[in-house]
Parts: sequence; structure tokens; C-alpha cells
Amino acid sequence: MTQPTPLTTINDLFHRIADAANPRAILWQDEFAQWQPISSDQFYQRVRALAKALLGWGAQKGDRIALISENRWEWAVTDFATLAIGAVNVPIYPTLTGDQIAVLVEDAGCRIAVVSTRQQFDKLSAVREKTSLERILIMDSGASPEGAIAFSEVLQGADVLGSERDPVFDALVRSVKPENLATLIYTSGTTGEPKGVMLNHGNIAANQNLASADFSFSPADACISFLPLSHITARALDYVMYTNGAQVAYCSQFDKLPQAMREIRPTVFVGVPRVYEKIRQEVERRAGLSPVKKRLLSWALGVGSGHMDKVYAGCQPASILWKLASKLVFGKVREAFGGRVRIFVCGGAPLGIDTAKWFASVGIALWEGYGLTETSPVIALNTPLSQRMGAAGFPLPNVELKIAEDGELLVRGPAVFSGYWHKPSANAECFDAEGWFRTGDIGHLDVDGFLYITDRKKELLKTSGGKLVAPQPIENKLKNSVLVAQAALVGDKHKFVSALISPNFVALEDWARHHGIETEDRAALVSDSRVVALYGEVVRETNGSLANFETIKRFRVVADEWSQDSGELTPSMKLKRRVITARYGEVIDALYVDEATSRGE
Repeated sequence: MTQPTPLTTINDLFHRIADAANPRAILWQDEFAQWQPISSDQFYQRVRALAKALLGWGAQKGDRIALISENRWEWAVTDFATLAIGAVNVPIYPTLTGDQIAVLVEDAGCRIAVVSTRQQFDKLSAVREKTSLERILIMDSGASPEGAIAFSEVLQGADVLGSERDPVFDALVRSVKPENLATLIYTSGTTGEPKGVMLNHGNIAANQNLASADFSFSPADACISFLPLSHITARALDYVMYTNGAQVAYCSQFDKLPQAMREIRPTVFVGVPRVYEKIRQEVERRAGLSPVKKRLLSWALGVGSGHMDKVYAGCQPASILWKLASKLVFGKVREAFGGRVRIFVCGGAPLGIDTAKWFASVGIALWEGYGLTETSPVIALNTPLSQRMGAAGFPLPNVELKIAEDGELLVRGPAVFSGYWHKPSANAECFDAEGWFRTGDIGHLDVDGFLYITDRKKELLKTSGGKLVAPQPIENKLKNSVLVAQAALVGDKHKFVSALISPNFVALEDWARHHGIETEDRAALVSDSRVVALYGEVVRETNGSLANFETIKRFRVVADEWSQDSGELTPSMKLKRRVITARYGEVIDALYVDEATSRGE
């Protein structure tokens, strides 16, 4: 397949989509849950119509336009229409509260906002006086609330224009330069206040040109867009698919993903580690309900573990036992993804080595990547041409890496952002005098140049004995248990490390029923001595692979299921440690109440 001309701006990508003559460039679900196509021509005309409306409302080059929506075709149209006129896209998570959204909208200086639903409109309207908003456009069809402009009204008549092209509009699209600001993405803030990351067209184009080079994507591929598009990872994947003429199907609700998998049967799947962990845990939970199935899964994993290298090499193992295991077990795991996925990518957070090995044992190679919003996003990536399990990947050719004396990874290159919006002090802190960006991650390079990421620099725990403990790898080990949904290590400035464990309540309640524990009170359940002993075994198993100073000396199982909605997780499923330590301050204090007289580490 001929390699496409390198992108210089995201607008180059828009023209590529428009010229693809693809009758099914995009799929979306109507009110009857039926998948409907949008052609390349329809996409062009809808983007053109919205761009014309934005210009008519006084939007100019460099103006910021807020986009508050779940994943849907209107998101893509708004994105490309904003960029087409040289304006700046400001994607905001629809799960944020009205007050949180108002802070970001005002900080960015947005005069126009595009929202998905009446709920989002009402939320924004309630705080509108705290912003400089002049117009709010709503995507949902039907009667628009007072003060809103209907998306359907703006796009009226666009589809009947067919393949007609507007040379004036096309010239405007092409007038945008690589150095022009494209998007302002507010980081979700795991440890501090959100900051607006400024990415220009050239940053994202430089990353797009290389991030998928070692994967053979083609127009025959399809993916489901379900990770939040306000996160750069999901948006970058959609751009990759569009770049290669592949089909993008928008799934606006996570609970609709299993059905979408069955119906779309994607060939490319990108998920954050928690998505893969949940699938693994569900497989193990179901197998655990039957002694026969549990033994079968254990046997199949044992067979598969001997062929992981072949799986990553893209080879079908010739072993008769492997083929039998594939027929009895592995095929069912693949079917959970629709049965047709050939490329599985994991990003957004570190993937535990045990999870990678588990999937490799069932015949699935997870291509782990690493990057940041500030780097557009990919810094390093495992691919079929260069991979190492456990590594974050091999650096992209246009990225320079350097490890600081304290272990922090520094990066430099054309995909690295220019700075944070209106944050001169933050910019001075994150860039050194030579232009190296301080990632905040602790990492190292092996002898072959593969990058390994240990943890966030600010999240390292330092015991009172001076030992540094990286929490993420230990938390990932705890999550290998089907009983653990999330875990958070604590113990900074204390003698020893402890853990807070948020259970996988589906698995725990299954176990409780089988062991005669009948209660619907989760607080009573997690404090039951038999449950505490059960999780004690999980902790002991984890400790078996740790150095003494890293071992978890104490733990508490909490009665809460941590989630994005309840505030403990970011949209990319990372722990908000400040939230957790504040919310469970009394629990943490109780873990260390007798610390002065304890043996510690």
C-alpha cells in the first residue's frame, strides 16, 4: 500500500477524509440503535456548513470554541469545522460539573460552546454568567431549549450538496499553518489543578505521521471510538483511522460497547489498562463459578504461556494443544472483542506486566504505548516490528529522550507542546534551558533503547527510612486478583507501606454467597473477618514478589467502588491520589495510629 503524503496540519487530514469517496467513513447509532453511515461527501458538507455558521457568529482565527460531548459524529464535525477556520478546539469532559466546566470555559476565553445533550446545556446554562459565552449549540435533535441553537438547523441542506466543493472554503482550510494553535486540552489533574495544554497543528501532525507507521492500517479496518475524545489518546486514534481511510464507529455510552463490539466487529481496538483488566477479571470470575471451567482456564493459560513469543511475532502456534486451547478458551476471549480484532493497543496509563502476559497467553498481543497530552501524545510504542513486553515501547524516530539524574524522563521533538495556556510559572518549571520537557515520569532505557516507565515522579512514596516506593507496579499486581477493582498505596513519610483496596464487588459478592455471607450492606461485607482474611491472601501473594521495604504491611478494604463519577478516577481511569487520601484520611490515620511502637519495615 502506498504511504500517504505526510500531514503538515490536521486540516490536511480533513481534506484526506473528504477526498476518500468512502460511503461509510463514519458509523453512528440512531434512536432505534441502528447503525447509520456518513459518507466522505456528507462529512465534508457538514463540516463546511458548521464552519460557515461559526464564521457568521464572529468566530475568527485563534478563537477558542468549547466542545462538551460524548463520542458521536457531531464531535468530529465540530472538531474539524473549528480547525477549518483556524479556530481552537477546547474539548471538555462531559462528566465534569457545571462549575468545573465554567472554570475551563472562562479560562480559555470561549465565546461559543457546542454541547451534546439537553443535560449538558442545562448544566452550562446554570453557570453561564460565570463565563463569556455568547452562543451555545446543541447536538441533540428535537426542540431546542431557549437560548440554544440546534445543530440540525445549522446543517440543514448540507447533505444534498453531494460532491460539490467550495473553493473559497477549501482555501481557508489550507491557509492554516503548522504553527497555528489547534487545540487546548485541559489535563484531568491527578495531583493538581487542570492546566490547558497548547497543541498546534504541527505538533499533532508530526505525531500522526509516525505513530502508526509500523502498523498496516488500511481502508478495510474499523474501530469503535469509545474512549473519551476529550483525552488526546482517543482523539489521536480517530485521526489515525481517518488518515488510513478506515471506518470509525462512534459509541457514546460505555455500557453499549459490548453490543457495539458484536455488531461492528472492529479490527482495531484501543483501550486503557483498566478495560483490559476488567475483561480479564470477568473471564476469571465466570470461570471461577465452575470447578471444571476454572481448571480448563488454568490449563489453557499454562499452554498459552509457552507460546507468548510466537503471539507477539504474529505467528499462529503450530502446537496441537495450543489449537485446542484456542478453540475451547481463547476464541471466547477474542469473541468479547467482536472476534475480528487484529491489532490491540493499550495506552493512557501503564499496563501491568502480568496483564500483558495473561493476554499473550490467550493469544492476544497488547501493543503498549506511552505518551502524554503534552506530547500529542505518543512518545514510545511497541509495534509488530519492534516490541518488548513490559516496556512502554521504542521511541518514535522524531523524539529525543534523556534521563535526568533523579530518573525523570525528559523529551524533546516536534510533537512536544509549546506550553500551558496562561501559565508562565508552570512553563518555566516544566521546560529546562535547552528546551527539554520534564515529563514527571520516572523511567529508564534498556541497552536496546526500549523505554520503561516506573511511576509518576510526584507519586513516589518515600518511607521515613528513606526508601522510595513506586506505587503503580504494586497496585497493578494487586489488581491481578479478580477480587480487586482498584488499589491505592499509601505510606509517604511513614515507616511502612499500606494499601486501600476497592473491591470488584461482582466477584466479591459471588464469593460471599458461596461462603454463606448474606448481606447487602457493603460496609458490613468488607469488614467481615472472612472477607478480610480473603484479601489478606491477595496481599500476601502480592508481597511475595516484592522487596521487603515495598511490602504492604497493612491494608483496608473500603466499601466503595471507585469510579470517574464518584471522583476517585480520572476519565482515563488513573487514580486521583489527592482525592483518595483526603476522602480516606481517617482510614489512613488508623493504619498508622500505633506506628511509633510498630516494627515498621
